[in-house]
Amino acid sequence: MDVVDLREFYASKLGQATRRIIVHRLRSRLKGLRGARVIGLGYATPYLDMAGEEAASSIAMMPARQGVLHWPAQGDARSVLVDEACLPLADSSVDFALVVHGLELTDQLPDMLRELWRVLAPQGRAMFIVPNRRGLWARFDTTPFGHGRPFSRGQLTTLLRDAQFSPSGWQSLLFMPPSQRGFMVRSATIWERTGSWVGPGFSGLIMVEAVKQVYAVSGSKQKVRRLVPALRPNIIPQPARTGLNLPS
Repeated sequence: MDVVDLREFYASKLGQATRRIIVHRLRSRLKGLRGARVIGLGYATPYLDMAGEEAASSIAMMPARQGVLHWPAQGDARSVLVDEACLPLADSSVDFALVVHGLELTDQLPDMLRELWRVLAPQGRAMFIVPNRRGLWARFDTTPFGHGRPFSRGQLTTLLRDAQFSPSGWQSLLFMPPSQRGFMVRSATIWERTGSWVGPGFSGLIMVEAVKQVYAVSGSKQKVRRLVPALRPNIIPQPARTGLNLPS
């Protein structure tokens, strides 16, 4: 998937309904971002405006394999083409990261998570939205969520913990079938209410919030010994001086 495919999906009726559902769920989670430094990684621009409403700064970082589009529509560009395994940011320089169309589409998954951990401040937060392996949306390639690698909740938990993130909140969303039919799109809200009650495990997407963990070194302090070699002089005896008989 490239940025043109992603932009066309969000311009469709199904894409607009998808965005409304995700934004509604995100609003209940994105609090405390006043004055924060926010980045979006992947194709997060449909949601980054809302995530960065109170933020001090927000930047859309789009992986090189997807391509980049100008964002926002008005004003100076705040989108940049990046290598997701080598983000052009200083250590601990980000307070919140929103990752959409990122984890499932990268071929540098462990490196990408390590870079996110590096640039996030201690106790910084990241929100990941990924296709659910058990859901319908991962089975059809008519939407962006049907491309790449889907995840189960267990797989995502292991992946995040291995990268030193602590999952702190889960949500299941997008229960409507991935259909462009008008009836399906118009009934998206009903599908969400019914799906959340009947079977959250079969949602189209999984949304998880994770916190960067910085573990302190525990245990008693040990003295550092300097290994200095014990040098003992080795005296080499000099030959005795003897008189020389010079020829006359």
